Amino acid sequence: MQPTRTRSSVALLAVVLAVMTVAGGLAGPLVATSSAVASDSASATTFDGVTTTSPDGPAAMTDRTPALESATASSAVAATQDARPETPSTEDTVGYVEGYWYDDELAVDGQPNAVVDEDELDPVIYRAMARVETIRNMTFADEVAVDVVSRETYRQTNEERFANYTAAERLEQNVGYEALFTVDRETAAADATETVYGGAVKGYYDPETDEIVIVSENPETPELDELTLGHELVHALQDQRFNLSQLHGSTQDAELAGNGLAEGDASWVEREYEARCGSEWDCLSPSGGEQAGTFDVNWGIYFAVYQPYSDGPDYVDHLRRQGEGWSAVNAAYDNPPATTSAVIHPGSEREPTDVSVPDRSSDGWRQLSVDDEVANDTVGEAGMVAMFAADAMDGSQSSVISASELFGSEDGSYNYDHSATDGWAGDELVVYTSDEIDNESDSAAAAGEAGYVWRTKWQSAGDSEEFLDGYRRLLDNHGSEAVDDRQDTFVIDDGGYAGAYYLEQNGTTVTIVRAPSVAELSNVEAGAAPEAAPDPIPGFGVTAAAGAIGLALLGSATWFAVGRRRQ
Repeated sequence: MQPTRTRSSVALLAVVLAVMTVAGGLAGPLVATSSAVASDSASATTFDGVTTTSPDGPAAMTDRTPALESATASSAVAATQDARPETPSTEDTVGYVEGYWYDDELAVDGQPNAVVDEDELDPVIYRAMARVETIRNMTFADEVAVDVVSRETYRQTNEERFANYTAAERLEQNVGYEALFTVDRETAAADATETVYGGAVKGYYDPETDEIVIVSENPETPELDELTLGHELVHALQDQRFNLSQLHGSTQDAELAGNGLAEGDASWVEREYEARCGSEWDCLSPSGGEQAGTFDVNWGIYFAVYQPYSDGPDYVDHLRRQGEGWSAVNAAYDNPPATTSAVIHPGSEREPTDVSVPDRSSDGWRQLSVDDEVANDTVGEAGMVAMFAADAMDGSQSSVISASELFGSEDGSYNYDHSATDGWAGDELVVYTSDEIDNESDSAAAAGEAGYVWRTKWQSAGDSEEFLDGYRRLLDNHGSEAVDDRQDTFVIDDGGYAGAYYLEQNGTTVTIVRAPSVAELSNVEAGAAPEAAPDPIPGFGVTAAAGAIGLALLGSATWFAVGRRRQ
């Protein structure tokens, strides 16, 4: 992931990505890197190396690690390791860093915990770097600094990052999340994401400082999870060799697509690293004594952010099959996937279709501008899956994509390939505001008074119909009612998503318009919510053609009499 704290048009996940990138760094959730631990009352999953629980039971959240082929070192790597040079160098010898080989024994090996004293830290880091090199068949260009901070220090840094947003940026974020039925207007988007990450992140790489930061509950005697370290070391290697900033996307979908490559690469290596621990290598593993903070999950946010970790390894596995070893993966950094669809469907190489939302507002409405740019974004296939699955973990709320559909794949991974979203071709969501809304001090409340136009394009008319059917179900799940005298217009009267919604399908295009009231829909988007055509007189509708012919046979007087009554 790349810098997003300049004016980001990545509206919907700007807050999440800002936390994960840490001023442009990689700090993504290392989700499901090891088997989940379930208790009698709750299930657990791994999030950035932190075990977190879900109240919905073991069936809901079990180990979701995709099944991957075991990596084997290329012949060049094997030769380097078998015939070790007499004078190896960190720069040129794969599997050797600063005097340490990938399989060297260290003093910390075999101990019952992963506590690493300061004088033992460097050897552990160098050996881990050598192990990453061995799997990835690539040498580090530079050393990587590793720091350990307390959970409290991390939270304070986290809070500062979330606080540094303008009113317009907060409105953009709140409306964007609300459009996906992920964060309602009773909660600030920044707060929703802050609670997810504040107690869960255990490590990240910051390319601005070339540093890995490990978050510990007890920094005085930290336990260093070697798998977490290995994952973040891959990001450092990526940055040194490929420059991670080139993966920065201008939209949510493009950003997550780039993450699919970067996180897929790191997760693939990490899982191979784990497979070698115990069989080929001694590895440091926390004893379980450290307890992470509370992981307060917003599942819609979680499912969106998780997608690169779920589908990325399979995407990288697909690339590895295109050539020998890592050559195709390395080449992908010069031509990264453009959409999450390309990562969800490896080999499809889906490019986004251009979608435009010209300003057709009136009566004081206008498109929101942030840093002199229209506040727009592309949600993408992964974001739409997250929208339809956001309620899957809430036992009291119906969900368009159920938990069994999301978690039910045979290999144990999350499933982001669904009929309601897999025909995605492109989309654009634009936020609309007014002077009155801009002056509202409460950005979460202002989101309820704002509007948006979300135009989506699909590969076929059938695909657009499936998406529209899913979206209607989503509205219905949140208590919508059809407006009798308006075409394809619905109203949610109460709750965090109250407002008026107009849906229009035109071939492969679906347009969704949202406003605080039915009357304002056409002011946000001209032509929205047109008046419904009057009901035909019984017997003269399209389905009554035979009856009309029968009446005509009675004579012209009768026919004209009927016509006069209809005028």
